[in-house]
Amino acid sequence: MQKTRLGVSVGLFGAAICFMGLINTIPMVLMAGYVLLFEQNEWLRKTAVKAVGIVVLFGVLSAFVSLLSNSTSLLNGIVQLFKSDYTTPWVGRFVSIFRDVITLAQSVFLLMLGFKSFKQGNVKLSTVDKTISEHM
Repeated sequence: MQKTRLGVSVGLFGAAICFMGLINTIPMVLMAGYVLLFEQNEWLRKTAVKAVGIVVLFGVLSAFVSLLSNSTSLLNGIVQLFKSDYTTPWVGRFVSIFRDVITLAQSVFLLMLGFKSFKQGNVKLSTVDKTISEHM
């Protein structure tokens, strides 16, 4: 069993990075940064980048959904200037459901990656894996 410079097994440290993404992203990014700066294990480095990539990807998706919500609110405000009873409550419900789906998907991917990491396994995410391979 390979160990990190901290004395923790590589699989446990990879799983900790993934699970930390579920709790708080700042410590996850700090842990991933440590791995990229000081650790030589290629599997651990790719796992750290993949965990951060998953969080960033779903963060961008969430930002686009928020942009849709904010655009609709702006449109509602402009229309209400001229017609007082105009609203689109279905958009708010759609945005809320879509945010919940994004959060659930992110949690599922991080949990799968975290549990696979205990045994230094990998979850196949073709687009993410391809991007990591090209840039690392």
